[in-house]
Amino acid sequence: QVQLVESGGGLVQPGGSLRLSCGGSGIIFSFYAMGWYRQAPGKQRELVALITNRGITNYADSVKGRFTISRDNAENTVYLQMNSLKPEDTAVYYCNAALGVADYWGQGTQVTVSS
Repeated sequence: QVQLVESGGGLVQPGGSLRLSCGGSGIIFSFYAMGWYRQAPGKQRELVALITNRGITNYADSVKGRFTISRDNAENTVYLQMNSLKPEDTAVYYCNAALGVADYWGQGTQVTVSS
C-alpha cells in the first residue's frame, strides 16, 4: 500500500519560513519524480515545485528564488523549504509521486501565511 504523508504546515507571518516534509512508503522512492502542489480556496491545484529521480528541479514562477525542493532517497523523504512567505502562498500543500502512469498523492498539509 502506497502512502505519502506530509508534515510541517502551520501558521506563519508574512516573511517567515516553513519546511514541509513528505515521507513515502510502498514505492521504490528513488525511482519517482516527486512534486509539491498547492490548492487555495476556490482555485485549481497548481504545481509548486518538482524534483526528478535524477535531482533536476523545476519551480513555478511565483515561488522561484523563495522555495527550494530537495529529496533524501535514503530516508524516502522529499522536502520543500519555503522562505519569504507571502499571504498568497496560503493553501493546502500536497505531495505527489509520479512514475509513468503511477500517480500518488498525500492527504495535504495546510499552510497559512497571515499576520
